[in-house]
Amino acid sequence: MTVIGIDDTDSRQRGMCTTYLAARVADRLASDWPVKRRLLVRLNPAVEHKTRGNAALAIHTSAPPAAALEAVETDLDLVASADPRTNPGVVVTPDDPDAVPERVVEFSRGAVRSHHTIADAREQIGDYGYETREGGNGRGLIGALAAVGAWQAHDEWTDECISYREPARRGAPRDVDAESVFGAADRAYPDAWDTVDRVEGDLVCVPHTPGPILHGIRGDDRAVVEDVAESIESEPVERRSLFVTNQGTDAHLQAGSLGTVTDGRAYRVTGTVETAPETREGGHVFLEVAGDDSSERLQCAAFEPTKRFRDRVRNLRVGDRITACGEVADGTLKLEKFAVRDLAKTELVTPTCPSCGRSMESAGRDQGYRCRDCTTSRDGKTERRLDRDLEVGWYEVPPVARRHIAKPLVRGGFDAPTHPER
Repeated sequence: MTVIGIDDTDSRQRGMCTTYLAARVADRLASDWPVKRRLLVRLNPAVEHKTRGNAALAIHTSAPPAAALEAVETDLDLVASADPRTNPGVVVTPDDPDAVPERVVEFSRGAVRSHHTIADAREQIGDYGYETREGGNGRGLIGALAAVGAWQAHDEWTDECISYREPARRGAPRDVDAESVFGAADRAYPDAWDTVDRVEGDLVCVPHTPGPILHGIRGDDRAVVEDVAESIESEPVERRSLFVTNQGTDAHLQAGSLGTVTDGRAYRVTGTVETAPETREGGHVFLEVAGDDSSERLQCAAFEPTKRFRDRVRNLRVGDRITACGEVADGTLKLEKFAVRDLAKTELVTPTCPSCGRSMESAGRDQGYRCRDCTTSRDGKTERRLDRDLEVGWYEVPPVARRHIAKPLVRGGFDAPTHPER
């Protein structure tokens, strides 16, 4: 068995993306050799040098390494010569996907949750004598090597069926019948997920950026995602490819504590809401979460593109116990989902005068509260019962705002009740 790893072959000039190049290579090989699997691996979404989806691809085939290299070289040369911003990399190994060295497997895990350098990749490639091809500065070798070790690195996989446009149509608006997409999405849900966003009325499966992809259908059943793709009414499809992928698995999240998180990684952390949610310019919502040691604090944010998810965050109150998930950048955790562990039942408020019904005023530092017009006073704030619009359980961003690698609640397997978005 031969494994081909490919990364960083996106090119606006050539209308190329890495999934499309992998599909072309796999189809070319399949005419002469069995292709067992096409693997789409989403890497760390927080790294500095990445494409929007940060995808690396692997092809598992019975073709000998020499034939594999020949199959990929033509398309790779076209990409490398056409776009100076593209730094493609290809790694080819004769190892069986189930027998890739553990060191390469660990490299793959690290590429999803941490960071690697080009030097890191080159060192391992040299140690194992893998065949490579590259362009530009060779940054694509990082993802290509990660794709080689991915099959052993992850235990959970989903499926995506991607349909590609005819070359002559690329760059023009996509012709996809929205009614057929919503109908197919309703019939296939929940086995196929994130096909549409019903509240926003958005075709999530249809890209808005230039490139060869017409639509991509994700789900837990390969037959279902293929059926949805085939039932969508649209412009002609040049080719269609089924990928096994780590999308929708939360593979990027690692357990962390509020005081030790670092930028450029994604975490799952638990703490208590310390400050009331604040909506700032642009519609972004911020709050602070504190650990059991109140000196450990982390700012969390729900940014405007997360749409209605921000209302869930606004409904949090000081004293709520939550688990927050997301990428950390500039010391702020960008919320992808959160779980309410315990809800505050009361809040402290300025006392009301029992005689006149007006709010009391502070009598001075540590002197309690008093009514200006009456003789009444109170030693401190009073408790008021809260009416909550949240329940214990998990809440998530809507499909239109979901990262490729983030796990939709509808997939299940969470440690509390879920409140999925459709």
